[in-house]
Amino acid sequence: MTAYGSRLERFAAWCEREDIDAFAADVRTIRRYLAELSREQVAPRTLAAHLSSIRSLYRWMAAEGIVEGDAVSAIASPKLPRDLPGVLTTQQVEALLKTPDTSTPAGLRDAAMLELLYASGARISELAALNVESIAWSERTLRLWGKGSKERIVPLYRRALEVTRFYIEEGRPVLLAQAKRRDPATGPHPLLISARGNRMSAAMLRRRFHTLATLAGIPADIAPHAMRHTFATDLLEGGADLRSVQELLGHASLSTTQIYTHLTPDRLKRAVAQAIPAANSAGTSRAASRCVVLIAGWQEEAFLLSFIGLLHGNMFLSRTRGYSIPWCPGFGSTCPGWFWRMTPRGGKPQEV
Repeated sequence: MTAYGSRLERFAAWCEREDIDAFAADVRTIRRYLAELSREQVAPRTLAAHLSSIRSLYRWMAAEGIVEGDAVSAIASPKLPRDLPGVLTTQQVEALLKTPDTSTPAGLRDAAMLELLYASGARISELAALNVESIAWSERTLRLWGKGSKERIVPLYRRALEVTRFYIEEGRPVLLAQAKRRDPATGPHPLLISARGNRMSAAMLRRRFHTLATLAGIPADIAPHAMRHTFATDLLEGGADLRSVQELLGHASLSTTQIYTHLTPDRLKRAVAQAIPAANSAGTSRAASRCVVLIAGWQEEAFLLSFIGLLHGNMFLSRTRGYSIPWCPGFGSTCPGWFWRMTPRGGKPQEV
């Protein structure tokens, strides 16, 4: 029996036990059933799955004229926590990037794949769609096409460019020759190709990633998306603001970027200690402290996450509900040189 059938069978058994006509069940009845499941400590996701199964059944019965109306559709699904993909440690990233056997053309391709994943924060589907022409060598940028065919330009660091260039010049031609294939006279030319000379699909790249991750000793549940998550995490820990990370990840809404902001208090303390040499000394020069407060709109609950990036390399973080009060060591609200930039959800930064 499928999970769908099992959930409906459980609901039918409950109706029989409670002496309820399942064909006449209304919103109150369904809520009673869900409340009982909740008391049995059914997980929120499982609870949502039960509701989805019941909703599908009643929608079908209403369409077939078995019941009048579809009252169950009025019941909102429980709010579920958004799962985060795994994040790789610095040691894991280093081990993974060293895994490909760069003495082979396929290894050169794998090395380019991993470097581009980590350097650009690209989705695996975006990586599969890359062409040789997607890289602007003089500008050191990568052109990605994301969800909804939205284009974005991401800068690449030197190592990623060097590894990718070496693959294009030394590895890719060999793969084509071994497959007895030739590039067309005009583009586009697929960047990551298989041993048969064809563009590698997202599924193929995903399998290669898992193979390499296993060789690097990385847990099997780590997916390619973990590289995107690591990319975003490293940016935020390095002092990048949410708005910039949103642009680099290609998120339509800033609230989506919020998923990647899982900095812990310990990490924040380390970031402050590293960014502010004076944090561990007796004081700081007031003349050298000019603050920039960047406030990024966050969630429907109006949480505001404010990154305070300092022009002299200092960085602070404050978080409050509804609004943020600028804070600067030694100055408070009278700190010279600070200004507010508020970024509404999905909007442009505005200085106030």
